[in-house]
Amino acid sequence: MVNTSAFQGKTATYYTLGCKLNFSETSTFGKMLEDMGVRTAKKGEKADICLINTCSVTEVADRKCRQAIRRMAKANEGAFIVVTGCYAQLESETISKIDGVDLVLGSNEKASLIDYLSEKFSMSERKCFAHTVPTKDIKSFQHSCSKGNRTRYWLKVQDGCNYYCTYCTIPFARGNSRNPTVSSLVEQARKAAAEGGKEIVLTGVNIGDFGRTTGESFIDLVKALDCVEEIKRYRISSLEPDLISDELIEYCAKSRAFMPHFHIPLQSGSDTVLKLMHRRYDAKLFAEKILKIKSLMPDAFIGVDVMVGTRGETLECFEETYKLLESLPVTQLHVFPYSERPGTAALKIPYIVSDKDKKIRSQRLLELSDKKTEEFYTLYINKEMDVLFEKAPRGKVMHGFTNNYVRVELPANIASDEYDNEIIKVRLTQFNHDKSALTATLVNKR
Repeated sequence: MVNTSAFQGKTATYYTLGCKLNFSETSTFGKMLEDMGVRTAKKGEKADICLINTCSVTEVADRKCRQAIRRMAKANEGAFIVVTGCYAQLESETISKIDGVDLVLGSNEKASLIDYLSEKFSMSERKCFAHTVPTKDIKSFQHSCSKGNRTRYWLKVQDGCNYYCTYCTIPFARGNSRNPTVSSLVEQARKAAAEGGKEIVLTGVNIGDFGRTTGESFIDLVKALDCVEEIKRYRISSLEPDLISDELIEYCAKSRAFMPHFHIPLQSGSDTVLKLMHRRYDAKLFAEKILKIKSLMPDAFIGVDVMVGTRGETLECFEETYKLLESLPVTQLHVFPYSERPGTAALKIPYIVSDKDKKIRSQRLLELSDKKTEEFYTLYINKEMDVLFEKAPRGKVMHGFTNNYVRVELPANIASDEYDNEIIKVRLTQFNHDKSALTATLVNKR
């Protein structure tokens, strides 16, 4: 039985590394603790509980995790330190040896955060406990539909991955693909709407693979969520190219609430490299999906993940990637230099790209991304569009997004707290100072 009195009056602080799924899960952890009587520590206030949700996608991410743990332990002397997330699952022993860490929870155990905390609080002796299970035994699914301090809600619809790409540790950290039922997710969407939510982002590890656990499909989920009319906007965080069906594209093109906004990982535009990565598509299929989307949704924003410098990526292979992306109507590139991960099959590939070449290739793709994003934004200058705004810090500009994910800036002199979580019609005028958004003037309030 959970000892609720042990939590009363305590304060907590949170630190998240990595993907949007991690941020969603951290927000859920915070809500779990809040329900037990724990409040979030104010800025500058020492916390009683510190929770670090870790990432292990790169070697740099691992290092940042260790630094964050030590930094939080130092800033909150005597606090109960909890570490969870992907790095906690993969390197629990390493983390448990860091001074100040009290509890390490793997991917299967984090859903029982409150139970583990309650148990440890009741112990007279304070020492570190690490709780993880082997990858094959990761079965639990932690429900998460939260917004944290944001306007948009993040609905976790799936976890884990069965793809086992040669460069990736995520399947080892999060286990195989699993999901809750469509009906349970619809119920969570209705709850978010009851709390005033207007936009939900569907998140997960490989969300296009939704349905393995329940015998349903991702298109089933999309159609069901579209019927929750109180939610005005849905966004899909990331979809593998081979899991984007024509039926899904065609449905989204006519959908009431699914926005013309896609995020599609390419990783490489070279078929040679894609085979070395064990990706389940080729460059031709990727291009076909992009062109299909744009033919039905000309205004669609398409973000693309690209990895540079992976083992086996010769200069010729990189040029194939560059030329493919240059030729396609994509909007923005998320560029990641390859990082070697212990235990991955990619380490057996002989051709190694130097750090210098990785930087050069990354920079070229980032410049291409800036060019494509600017061209896309320019199409909407002087157009009237609906924007969902988010509350800004006092005296700062207010930001929001159009239905097709153009970032919009509302100057401080006309921004107002009453616009937070409101869909407002604006006229887009020009680029802001750093070209990260388009400025806007109000037309009328919907």
